[in-house]
Amino acid sequence: MSSLKLNRITKIYPHSGDYKKARKKGQEKKTNLQVTDQGVVAVQEFSLDIADKEFIVLVGPSGCGKSTTLRMVAGLEEISGGELYIDGQLMNDVEPKNRDIAMVFQSYALYPHMTVYENMAFPLNLRKVPKDEIDQRVKEAAEILDITQYLDRKPKALSGGQRQRVAIGRAIVREPKVLLMDEPLSNLDAKLRNQMRAEIIKLRQKINTTFMYVTHDQTEAMTLGDRIVIMKDGWIQQIGTPQEVFDHPANLFVAGFIGTPQMNLFDARLEKDGNQYSVSVGGIKMALSEEKQKNLTAKGVGSQAITLGVRPSHITLGAGENTLSAKVDVSEMMGSEVHLHASAMGRDVVIIVPTMDLQGNHKDTFARGAEVKFTFAGSVCHLFDSEGKNLEF
Repeated sequence: MSSLKLNRITKIYPHSGDYKKARKKGQEKKTNLQVTDQGVVAVQEFSLDIADKEFIVLVGPSGCGKSTTLRMVAGLEEISGGELYIDGQLMNDVEPKNRDIAMVFQSYALYPHMTVYENMAFPLNLRKVPKDEIDQRVKEAAEILDITQYLDRKPKALSGGQRQRVAIGRAIVREPKVLLMDEPLSNLDAKLRNQMRAEIIKLRQKINTTFMYVTHDQTEAMTLGDRIVIMKDGWIQQIGTPQEVFDHPANLFVAGFIGTPQMNLFDARLEKDGNQYSVSVGGIKMALSEEKQKNLTAKGVGSQAITLGVRPSHITLGAGENTLSAKVDVSEMMGSEVHLHASAMGRDVVIIVPTMDLQGNHKDTFARGAEVKFTFAGSVCHLFDSEGKNLEF
């Protein structure tokens, strides 16, 4: 078993002498993180239960606290508050080497003077594991990662993707309870990143361990994670499966962060007429789906000004009464679809349009300045209140 429990984990970095001097002069730097008398709060009461063999992804913009959280689990950062449990044992004051955790870094951190074999064997040699067992474990890991042919080479003779596999191999030979990965693919090009994502998914199926993975790339988060933890300014914004956070974003930040292209947002009004809800936007009125009616009724939501969110893939072009007008600014050809960047109601709107119809015929292209009409169904509307919270959940 290798379950984790993070209970209200907090990380505070104490103020430096420079900060105290600047504060006296009224010149302290602005930050989105909470600043207290004790210091800057980088992670705020982070609570999460991770099941055995689960793959958890922490995702968010730079500086949101995701890597700091991972480093606290590894023991590389001191925990300022809260408790960390691994398999039910309190780990706050346990040395990193005694936590049975392995970590893969963004920079690979391979020893340049050692061969691939020696790099992978190094943590086992430190533990005084018998040589025949070391040989067996290294060769098994190399076979899983398809790097057997590189065992006699040194890191400088390998590509970035091969080095990353070696770094992962060095971690898994230890057979750790928990494997931590801190943006391991960020140094790779786009094609190699896609390949390595697939390799990590295969690896996960072959080894019995729990994964905690940090990334700022929401595509990695969506494709790799059993559950995603979305963070901002040290706080957890939402925890859920990739489908849950895509379909039901908890707030405007999650709605804008998850999904490519980003969700379209409009100023609108939620209207309640008896037991029926509808949305008014840009002069048209849209009845909401039965499911949304139930959710809003259960929460006792009343009429109010809202931010309406609609994903680009849920917008359709077409003429008619219940449509909105937009003017095309940019047309991006993406192969099987076109991304239209248009102006509507004083906002930028992205609309995804397939390049072919169902019969295989090519659709019209859209020139800059072209006028288009678009609409969307009431079932795809996301409704956020004045504080940015999803009104349905």
